[in-house]
Amino acid sequence: MKIAIASGKGGTGKTMVAANLAFTLSLTCQVTLVDCDVEEPNLHLFFPGPATAADVTVPIPIVDEKICDYCGICGEFCQYGALTVLRDRVLFFPELCHSCGGCTLVCPKSAIHEVPKRVGIVTYATPLPRLNLISGYLDTGNPFAVPVIKAAKTAAAGDSLVICDASPGTSCPVVETLDGCDACILVTESTPFGLHDLQLAVDVADRLGIPAGIVINRSDGRDQATLDFCTNHGLDVIMTIPFDREIAAIQSRGNLLCRMRPEWQKAFFALFAKCRTLAGEDV
Repeated sequence: MKIAIASGKGGTGKTMVAANLAFTLSLTCQVTLVDCDVEEPNLHLFFPGPATAADVTVPIPIVDEKICDYCGICGEFCQYGALTVLRDRVLFFPELCHSCGGCTLVCPKSAIHEVPKRVGIVTYATPLPRLNLISGYLDTGNPFAVPVIKAAKTAAAGDSLVICDASPGTSCPVVETLDGCDACILVTESTPFGLHDLQLAVDVADRLGIPAGIVINRSDGRDQATLDFCTNHGLDVIMTIPFDREIAAIQSRGNLLCRMRPEWQKAFFALFAKCRTLAGEDV
């Protein structure tokens, strides 16, 4: 089973939910936690320990100008403007290349071949006996998060229970994280911005055909607008976490709510049971 944990905006407590859910489940079964927020991964702060790393690469084209006759076909083909053919040279802009390989196929002189370019790394750790942590790290200045997310998910492909912590928002990295998941937890807060961005996140999950449940974090008891939205869209609020100074202090110290306050483990076990119901599994 694969569960994605996402949010329409940053700062809602998405990573807190992911970390505590993974920790709680690891008390009784094997869990793989995947940090797909590759621009700002931080799950390793809650689960420190030694890790092994592997490079993530994408293919980029190299033009052999000894063969190239500057016909311009490759530049016309590239819809992203990564190749510009001049009268006596070819300009390549790697930040625009999407590694589709099309330029190598359309070149009539076979003057283009591909070489690997590193875009990030994936690390693998086992910080707890029944918990694997896979984290993606996008190289600084690189705009392509999706290949790193895909590599991190591939590293967990053979595992039976996977929790993917998505980046905030609703852009391509989030879509890649949610793709192939059985259920999605959308974490929100009862603020105007939280509700607005929850609507966007719900739309993404719906378009991908992934059943979603809502977690309201930092609830101050004034959640009616969020509850009305969920009712109107047939969404279940599967957990509510109160606005509590002690919970915030635990998180800010890099600790886990379910470790410091074990009574919360029951709530997170219940959260997992509701995710299984969302995914259509028998509980």
